[in-house]
Amino acid sequence: QVQLVESGGGSVQAGGSLRLSCTASTYTLSSTFMAWFRQAPGKEREGVAVTAHAGRSIYADSVKGRFTISQDNGKNTLYLQMNSLKPEDTAMYYCAAGSRGWFSLYPSAYDYWGQGTQVTVSS
Repeated sequence: QVQLVESGGGSVQAGGSLRLSCTASTYTLSSTFMAWFRQAPGKEREGVAVTAHAGRSIYADSVKGRFTISQDNGKNTLYLQMNSLKPEDTAMYYCAAGSRGWFSLYPSAYDYWGQGTQVTVSS
């Protein structure tokens, strides 16, 4: 059973920073695509960033230049560094792992999901 556990969410004022972590058990992050998604109330889940293959990464336009995805294969942990946060970044953030698609930001490309961690940005 693959388990992905997110942590690091919280409340922050606009302009602040947070770092999310996602630790995987019984799964090797380096063998597949790893991504962060987010879902705000009443909205569809949207892809934020995806990484794989020795550090290559793809970002949604809405977070380019502000968010950085990375992974520590030795710790089997995925990170999302979020800087210059805006109120519109408020959402539940999920990490996901999968091997379908190619650097996809669509939820259907991913097989495994964490339970989510809440990020709230106030103005």
